[in-house]
Amino acid sequence: MESFQLESLDKLSSDFNRDGYIVIRGAVPKDMLTAFHARVTAEFDRTKANGELFAGGGSISGHLNCFPGAETRVIYDLLEQRGLIDMVRKLHPKSKLQPNVGCNFNLPGSVAQHYHPDGLYVKDFAILNIAVVDTTLENGAIDVLPGTHTRFYRFWQYAIERQYKRSTRVPLNQGDVLFRISNLWHRGMPNQTAVPRPMLAFTWEDGGRDGDPFMIYDGKIRFLQNWYRSNLVGRLRERTFVAAPITYSAVRFVRSLYSDRGYSAW
Repeated sequence: MESFQLESLDKLSSDFNRDGYIVIRGAVPKDMLTAFHARVTAEFDRTKANGELFAGGGSISGHLNCFPGAETRVIYDLLEQRGLIDMVRKLHPKSKLQPNVGCNFNLPGSVAQHYHPDGLYVKDFAILNIAVVDTTLENGAIDVLPGTHTRFYRFWQYAIERQYKRSTRVPLNQGDVLFRISNLWHRGMPNQTAVPRPMLAFTWEDGGRDGDPFMIYDGKIRFLQNWYRSNLVGRLRERTFVAAPITYSAVRFVRSLYSDRGYSAW
């Protein structure tokens, strides 16, 4: 593959620092992603049909995590060859080691998440998302709040200042890359189609990880919990969120009045 022709790094840096994210178009060949899409979807169907999928854990609200398997190494290697991993390290110098490897699996009928940053505000890290399929308003293109990474918001400040009015959907074509900072407020959106929508993610928490990140779970695809636990309490919380999302916002608002817990995603 030819090296991907990035625009000026100065321009990318300016946009990234201002908005908290940038989009790189056509970074990964579509045929490579189509093959992965077929495999991860088939594994989800097999897992569900065999009764191996956990109850709750994000399956009620429709947003699952997934380890996408060792085969995604070729996608990372391609991004490295084309200069995008070097771009990540230049725009976010903390990203020194190998990334964590993940995938968001947005199920049909999912609901909108609450706006949130990922992890601790004071421990920001880089996130590189790759669109496995065309990601549209219909199948749950991410909603971001540009500029909300530039200062720490307690939830009551976020609400009073109406930061949600910054809402910006980011549709992506298959093979596009979304590079964002973890403390940018965002949310997963409903998938109104009949098929799951996967989104690959390479993330550099704490600068990355030692060892081979593609051989977790022996390199096999594995579906994982997202936000909620799969026990009885976790399932009740998730059902409550789906039925009455305002209750969760109210809890976050009250908690943020007396606590700095807002330094984290919750």
